[in-house]
Amino acid sequence: MQIHVVSEGQTLNEIAGMYGSTASDIVKANDLPNPDKLVIGQTIVIPIKGQFYIVKQGDSFWSIGAKFGTDPETLAKINGLTISKPLQIGERLYIPEGPKRSAEINAYIEPSGDTVSQSLEDKASEAAPYLTYLGPFSFRMKADGTLKEPPLGRFKEIADRNNVTLMMIVTNLSDAGFSDEIGRVILNEQAIQDKVLDNIVLTARKYGFRDIHFDMEYLRPVDRKAYIRFLRRAKDRFKKEGWLISAALAPKIKANQKGKWYEAHDYKAIGEIVDFVVLMTYEWGYSGGPPMAVSPINQVKQVLDYALTEMPSSKIMMGQNLYGYDWTLPYKPGGEFAKAISPQQAILLAGKYNVPIQYSEKDQAPYFQYKDENGKEHEVWFEDARSIQAKFNLIKELKLRGISYWKLGLPFPQNWLLITDNFTVEKKTAQS
Repeated sequence: MQIHVVSEGQTLNEIAGMYGSTASDIVKANDLPNPDKLVIGQTIVIPIKGQFYIVKQGDSFWSIGAKFGTDPETLAKINGLTISKPLQIGERLYIPEGPKRSAEINAYIEPSGDTVSQSLEDKASEAAPYLTYLGPFSFRMKADGTLKEPPLGRFKEIADRNNVTLMMIVTNLSDAGFSDEIGRVILNEQAIQDKVLDNIVLTARKYGFRDIHFDMEYLRPVDRKAYIRFLRRAKDRFKKEGWLISAALAPKIKANQKGKWYEAHDYKAIGEIVDFVVLMTYEWGYSGGPPMAVSPINQVKQVLDYALTEMPSSKIMMGQNLYGYDWTLPYKPGGEFAKAISPQQAILLAGKYNVPIQYSEKDQAPYFQYKDENGKEHEVWFEDARSIQAKFNLIKELKLRGISYWKLGLPFPQNWLLITDNFTVEKKTAQS
């Protein structure tokens, strides 16, 4: 695939001609919401084999070949160039497709209400070919050891049809949010813990879950060791069933990080017990906070770098958002919450108010500002092909297990295109 950033005055036909593609193929691949009114700074994924690269200061056949996994001789030959002749800045090189590495891909999905909407089932069906795991959020543990189930709709049928492993997400959520009291009871009262593990096993058997995923947040710091003991007991139970066990972890950058979201999550100990972890590397920019990138790459990398000191890379799945936020300015703590939007909606907003999309190299994320009909200023941060490709590059650089998305629902077709371009998605058999 080729990622193209729209310049002023460019049309879809002109862009298609640059890469030997067609406007209709580009519209279909990207599900373009604005084919007749492209926005300056908008990214478009061009469905071609390989990609093109513009030579920069200091580049050579060797450095470019190393970047893309292509030997310098092949790179020179395929572009009709002499390897001994220096490259010219601004010269365009064709980069052939390189080998793909395998990766595991997870997506959480959160039904609202008592049933699963047709729209959400459709989103699960669209994503399933690109997934290793699908995780309905969530089975809530209660203080009496019972479970409150989410609606599941056709998720099992969709997973089975696409050889996707159903992930049973188990949380200490209450109607008021993550509950340290529910966590305390489950982790410290033996009879209740036995009951909840029994109920998890019965439920997983009933629905065909093959990975049990604990997302226990806001636990009391004093329950750090109790959580580890609980996970060990859970693993012993699930191993007899042939199931995986995994856990979601708060985004820490050091072992002794303070705060109730962090202190009970012992990266090293949990990493030794579970088959894999999902690091919740998103929500730096969140609906109740000031405008900023949801998952700025420098912050994400800090968390990953720390995690790699505590567990092997093969156990780490990087968390990634599939959405952005539209903040009304000026931001005031406790004031109006930002509105969650899809990348498609963000592009339409930029087009509607005729503002260019900018890109933060520091955060590796797109953003823009606009003034609405009521004269209110807004700031929007979202995801595009560039920001997702930057995360995929990080996964490959750090040799991570894969990526986990929060959450299916808002459309982002470019993400799925780039998964197939970068990775071979692993599918688990019932025995693996």
